[in-house]
Amino acid sequence: MLDRNLRVYKEQLLDPVARQIGQDIHPTSITVAGAFVGVAAGVAGWQQAYWLGLVLWLLNRVLDGLDGTVARRTGQQSDLGGYIDILLDDLVYSVIVLLLAIGINTVPAYIAAGFLLVNYRVNAASWMYLSSVLEKRAMGAKSSGEMTSITMPPGLVEGTETVAFYIAFFVFPGLITPLFWVFGVLIALTTIQRVVWATRNLSQ
Repeated sequence: MLDRNLRVYKEQLLDPVARQIGQDIHPTSITVAGAFVGVAAGVAGWQQAYWLGLVLWLLNRVLDGLDGTVARRTGQQSDLGGYIDILLDDLVYSVIVLLLAIGINTVPAYIAAGFLLVNYRVNAASWMYLSSVLEKRAMGAKSSGEMTSITMPPGLVEGTETVAFYIAFFVFPGLITPLFWVFGVLIALTTIQRVVWATRNLSQ
């Protein structure tokens, strides 16, 4: 919901770092390093080291933003890089939820985590296929001037909201189960929102 407006500020914030390291570090290396840090955040959550998990999660998000900035700054944007970035993002999101649930180790936490992960998968199918259709129809990232490899159809829950909820998971571990439910419902509403948009705009 907020991503398109905030990407400009993120780019400005990370650009000085990208200029310093861009000639020495390939953006995909940053992507892979970020994924390892993200999985480590999940492991910290599993061990109930929540503040360490929070720091690692925030570092993962910085690296996830930095890889794209470096790619644009150095002219190294590629379809492969964008593909790996999305793939590893989904891995990190899912692993953290799973490991946090294992750390809590209660039936309600497992059920809530399952509900959230199911909605992740459905929502991913929704926006990724919709992105493919929009790119095919020349309505994609290039035509709209987005700073992404493919267009990211706007929705109620996007990257910014995801970052905020994951911060809440680590800061309020006693509320992880209800937070999983709330986030899962919001993602489900986002999927419905995109289905409605697709029905109205892709039927011609």
